[in-house]
Amino acid sequence: MELSKFSPWEIYNSKSRFKLLILVIALVIGAASIYYTQQLVNKLADRERKLIDLYAKALKFAGNSENAGDLSFIFEEIVKANESVPVILTDENRIPVNSKNVDLPAKVTPEQEQEILMKEIMQMRMENDSIEIEFAPGFKNYIFYKNSFLLRQLLYYPYVQLTIIAIFAIIAYMAFSYSRNSEQNRVWVGLAKETAHQLGTPLSSLMAWVELFRSSPKYKDDEVVVELEKDVDRLEMITARFSSIGSAPTLVSENIYDAIKHTVDYLKARASKKVIFNLHSDLPPGATAKINRALFDWVIENICKNAIDAMNGAGTISIHISSLNNARIAIDISDTGKGIARSKFNQVFEPGYTTKQRGWGLGLTLVKRIVHNYHKGKIYVLSSEIGKGTTFRIIVSAE
Repeated sequence: MELSKFSPWEIYNSKSRFKLLILVIALVIGAASIYYTQQLVNKLADRERKLIDLYAKALKFAGNSENAGDLSFIFEEIVKANESVPVILTDENRIPVNSKNVDLPAKVTPEQEQEILMKEIMQMRMENDSIEIEFAPGFKNYIFYKNSFLLRQLLYYPYVQLTIIAIFAIIAYMAFSYSRNSEQNRVWVGLAKETAHQLGTPLSSLMAWVELFRSSPKYKDDEVVVELEKDVDRLEMITARFSSIGSAPTLVSENIYDAIKHTVDYLKARASKKVIFNLHSDLPPGATAKINRALFDWVIENICKNAIDAMNGAGTISIHISSLNNARIAIDISDTGKGIARSKFNQVFEPGYTTKQRGWGLGLTLVKRIVHNYHKGKIYVLSSEIGKGTTFRIIVSAE
């Protein structure tokens, strides 16, 4: 199946392209943000590395000086200006001698402090290479450090930023979708109510004509009058359907097999003799489902009419009723028509999807609304193969 070239819903159906465009723009913005932040991170990391190199050179200079004094004192004076980069100075055996900007508990023993600093050194070695300071042959110290808190914040900042933007985007999209769906519902309801109102006058006239024919002995049992009466009843049901749109329908327990058979029998009498209907049920006799009869008949009728169109008026429509579990009933409607491409499985339920040159593509949209919104069920394309046919599955609640 394919979209009609002259579909009046062409602009509506192009919304997926706009969504894709928005997604691409969002990805570009996100990638640019991450790239720019990464550049800043690299520059800051290089700056911190140079700062530690400077500390190492200063320590080496002080260590080689005749007036070096206590290395711990010198280290403290050199790194005094560093308030952000965690640094640990060790001896040649990588035993901590001093530290700066390393979080230590308030009251710890020297042994506990050493243990904490050793764990910190392990983490530091995973982030950055240590810097070796050789004061004299055989006498070395090492400086271990890790990224400052500011650098770590900057590293994760774009992801936090993108997450916040994504959350706001999702909230905005949900609000927009809710608003759009509400507007669409108002349009659907208004259109349905107006259609029911417009059908009311000619329907009343037709009912009067039927009564007139019925009162005449000449036409009372005429086959044409009988069929006319059936069509008037059908128009009355259609009017009731449109009137029900927008109102909470009453769901009652109905014999699901009888309900579907009634619709199939009506379609049989009005479809081509080349269309064969097969109805089969695996349910126990008298099994019921919670449905609104007028609206559910509309669902079955719409899908079967679409199947007849897909088969060009000749083929087989098979309806199989089965139980998914004790709480749900599945109705599978299969045809031997043109089939639907897998990429179109969801699109067939959107307004404007049609293969007819004059079609509006609203049938399956209404069907989905009736099943999902009014019956709290599901409808979807169960399977389809181009050139062989399609199977729609409807799921409703059992008694």
